Amino acid sequence: MRQPIIAGNWKMNNTIADTKVLLADLIPLVKGAKAECIVCVPYTNIQTAGELIKGTNIKLGAENVHWADKGAFTGEISADMLLELGVEYVIIGHSERRQFFGETDETVNKRSITCLAKGLKPIICVGESLEERQSGAYTAILEAQTEKALVGIDKSELGNLVIAYEPIWAIGTGVTATNQEANDTIAIIRNKIASLYCRNCADNVVRIQYGGSMNPKNVADLMAMPEIDGGLIGGASLNASDFSKVVKY
Repeated sequence: MRQPIIAGNWKMNNTIADTKVLLADLIPLVKGAKAECIVCVPYTNIQTAGELIKGTNIKLGAENVHWADKGAFTGEISADMLLELGVEYVIIGHSERRQFFGETDETVNKRSITCLAKGLKPIICVGESLEERQSGAYTAILEAQTEKALVGIDKSELGNLVIAYEPIWAIGTGVTATNQEANDTIAIIRNKIASLYCRNCADNVVRIQYGGSMNPKNVADLMAMPEIDGGLIGGASLNASDFSKVVKY
């Protein structure tokens, strides 16, 4: 069985003071959760968050990483820098990175390869726009994004990565795909992984999250779907009560 995995993406939110309050509230609420629980925090909060969650069942994540070990890449951060602070997971290729900061399928792949080589676990995001969904082109787009993201990644590494399906039209809008739409679309991604690697790899190794406005009200129904292994949570992760209800759905 694939272990459920719930990751909070704080995005550009929370000061260090906010982080201390939020995690102090969250830690007791998610204790004993069966799902793997991750908080992906801004760079300035990584050290504080890591210290606070030490010894708990919450794992530490970052929101991006560069593919180079070091160099003239102003504003970027390296895998070694993240590892030094105890980071385990890294979000790669979020739709906001693609939309606002020039992320491409190729750079997603480069970042993901570096993560795996260094011992970090990438949460690789793929997803389609509203126009692509409505035109019916989303299947080909998701298959292409998945294939390009996984170029050069060996079958033996699949257990150390996560795929997050983000219907871009549902992020931050409060609109979600129907449970069946989310399930069927994730099945497209899983089937592509099966064609690239093997059926067992897709069915028993790779975990695929849903990243479209999962919250306490819809989490139980979404997580009841057979293809959905968890959620990449935005807004709901900024509230300890809401996020804990998702984690302990």
